Amino acid sequence: MKDNKITIALTGNPNVGKTTIFNAITGARQHVGNWPGVTVEKKVGTRKHKGMDLEIVDLPGTYSLTAYSIDEVIARDYIVEEKPDVVIHIVDATNLERNLYLTTQLMEHGARIVIALNMFDLSRDRGDQIDIDKLSNLLDIPIVPTVGSTGEGIEKLLDEAIEEVKKGPHHHHVVGYGKEVERYIGELATIIQKDERLSEKYPPRWMAIKLLENDEEVLKKVKGSKIESDIKDKLKTIDTDELEALMADKRYEAIGAILPQTCSTCVPKMSVSDMIDKVVTNKYLGIPIFLALMWGAFEITFTFATPFMEIIDMGIGWLAGAVSGMGSGWLPSLLGDGIIAGVGAVLIFLPNILILFWLISLLEDSGYLARAAFIMDKLMYNLGLHGKSFIPMLMGFGCNVPAIMATRSIEDRKDRMITILVNPFISCGARLPVYVLLAGAFFGRAAGSVIFSLYAFGILVAILSAMLFRKTLFKGKPSPFIMELPPYRLPTLKTSVIHMWERGQMYLKKAGTIILLGVVFIWLLASLPAGVEYGSEGSYAGVLGKVIAPIFAPLGFDWRIAVALIFGFVAKEIVIGGLGTLYGVGEDEGALSDTLADSESSGIYPANALGLMVFTLLYMPCIAAVGVIKKETGSWKWTLFALAYGTILAWVAAFIIYQVGSALGYGG
Repeated sequence: MKDNKITIALTGNPNVGKTTIFNAITGARQHVGNWPGVTVEKKVGTRKHKGMDLEIVDLPGTYSLTAYSIDEVIARDYIVEEKPDVVIHIVDATNLERNLYLTTQLMEHGARIVIALNMFDLSRDRGDQIDIDKLSNLLDIPIVPTVGSTGEGIEKLLDEAIEEVKKGPHHHHVVGYGKEVERYIGELATIIQKDERLSEKYPPRWMAIKLLENDEEVLKKVKGSKIESDIKDKLKTIDTDELEALMADKRYEAIGAILPQTCSTCVPKMSVSDMIDKVVTNKYLGIPIFLALMWGAFEITFTFATPFMEIIDMGIGWLAGAVSGMGSGWLPSLLGDGIIAGVGAVLIFLPNILILFWLISLLEDSGYLARAAFIMDKLMYNLGLHGKSFIPMLMGFGCNVPAIMATRSIEDRKDRMITILVNPFISCGARLPVYVLLAGAFFGRAAGSVIFSLYAFGILVAILSAMLFRKTLFKGKPSPFIMELPPYRLPTLKTSVIHMWERGQMYLKKAGTIILLGVVFIWLLASLPAGVEYGSEGSYAGVLGKVIAPIFAPLGFDWRIAVALIFGFVAKEIVIGGLGTLYGVGEDEGALSDTLADSESSGIYPANALGLMVFTLLYMPCIAAVGVIKKETGSWKWTLFALAYGTILAWVAAFIIYQVGSALGYGG
């Protein structure tokens, strides 16, 4: 504690309501960034309580302090390295045995802990009788029952956190591992104490336990120290694999000794969650139910978004026309034809993004998405993907950037790399405007089926690529998928709206930065050199297009499409803005659709229109996704491979579609 400021870390297993507690504590006083060095979301919020300034850090969910996935490494390292003033450990009151496993590890480290016994209403409703005072005395940790969704217990939780900070140092262990293991722990701890730098920074007993658990991150901390050789020599004499399992058993034995004294009727009966799961996770009904829910989510998204899209379209069209008509100089053209028209073409689709993410948030907060991953596990395994790959793949329909970031929860590196490399083939929301425009212009009533087929084709390419990568680049079988299904919960409006707005902000930020710069640059290329006809072959855009046109000619794409696709690398939405600029119709999407549909003047026919949609689906992901791929893989080699593989695949697919379509009479 420093200057009345307390840093509180929130930790806990996934799906225990940690984010709900975080939102209940901080409200709107929070911001989202990334942890240093990795594109993993970092949430930090503030709160004033009893005259103290509280900084709340929401750590990624973790099952233990033995770090495997990136999420677990970040959560563990923050507690170990940053040493927050107090850790609020959020425990699911309906699943004490599983959740208290992390508690034992926090106690071994010596962190100051307060337990938030969350979802206490669900535990109470099913008849559990938890003696909180006795459990608190046995663990020597303050325990506060909470209901994050209603805010029950939050004030008391903060009171206890402040009181805990004022106490002296806590004990450093609670579990006795038996005579043999304790001897090894003691011997390793004695060696660690010889290095003052390590022993002052980390509890020697805790380090010894982690070394016996083969914790790679702790082994790295020992590397280069003066005790490295002594530690390695000692570990060579110990069967650490056997000890790791034995130590886990001892922790559960300790929990098993505590629970019967503190909790009666905690063995769950058939709950409502169990009864629902019998249907939604059924091996015959599970996948059809999931597909029906996803179809419903997309149908609701597009149905409810349409009126709002039309209103935004009318407003932007009027504004762009009014501004560009204010004069004949370069400034009205830049503002109207460039900035307002280009960015406006992206903002039109904001309602789709908000509604879709709100619906996905409802499914996630209810506990259903965990079931979706569970029912898809067998299918994903057979395709060479990990069960946890399903959630990032699903998120890819909204945006590939957070979807690729979500792969951090996959422990095995091979599984994670495959998921990252195939995720860009999932149709993100940025590609949707291209599909809607071209399918509407060239396929009439069949437009909906064409768009659905593009989504399905992207999934097929991702699956086939995953199978190829598994057999060549990342040989071996996916690691087993073990997950805990949380109880169903009624989502709260506040939490779902916060999740929706977080994603909406990302989309708006993108429109106001990357896309804005992109459309202004295209406007410059289309307007220069001075005196040239706007967007003509004599402009710099035309010159660039003529240079690269031979690459795209076998696909039936002219220079204007080539330029739009090149700048689509910045953001896929720019493809629409680029076509509008280069075909001379600006912000009027209706006029652009009519212009493209006039095949004689546009040079676009059903065959190359379908090829253009497929090319947009498969070729290199946007620049933001490329940056995330680099961050998450840590390698330019794999980033460039992803770019090259997708682009070559896109060219070949579009070539086949155009050539076959032309042979059948659909190519002009």
